[in-house]
Amino acid sequence: EIRALEMTQQLVYTATSEFRPVEDERLRVVVNRVTGQPISTFHHIDLFSPRSDTVMVEHDLEVKRGEISGRRRVGTRSGGVKIVPVSRPFAPGTVLSDYVFLAGAVSNAAPGDSLAVPAYKEFDDSLVTLSFTAESPTTIEVPAGRFDVLPLRSGGFRIYATRTGPRRVVKGETLDGAFAFELVRSGPVVPTPE
Repeated sequence: EIRALEMTQQLVYTATSEFRPVEDERLRVVVNRVTGQPISTFHHIDLFSPRSDTVMVEHDLEVKRGEISGRRRVGTRSGGVKIVPVSRPFAPGTVLSDYVFLAGAVSNAAPGDSLAVPAYKEFDDSLVTLSFTAESPTTIEVPAGRFDVLPLRSGGFRIYATRTGPRRVVKGETLDGAFAFELVRSGPVVPTPE
């Protein structure tokens, strides 16, 4: 979704996924459409693992005046919820850890191009280097249809981003084949609630 504001525009990325029986998650990331700089991020994951006492993790963070702040919540099987305040410097040029999913679809990378940027890992409260490399264009088929894509590899993960509008990530997979997701259906952009 693109929000037109008085002095700028915001790009709102939302995703909902159900990886039953493992997890159920909701994500909303807002970035400045002109600069790509993060504005806010909300990510909620319900976990369904009999081996873990953690049943929910969530962060609700905002970037303002060179700082990322907000809260992180962790829910346990016993019903307790631990709230952890977050407040740390956020240098210009830093992106969020899931930036490859957001920028991948709209980047103008050509095969062989590489990009590396500082990235903030929201659940770990740490700074890492996020890098991705554009691979050779290809055509893939997923449940939502057939798409011409540019594969982008980042660490042990690869996404497949369409090159024409509407630009989106239509598939993602770990390089070892242990995990993958595919676009099941596609519809019109749905505005997010304020």
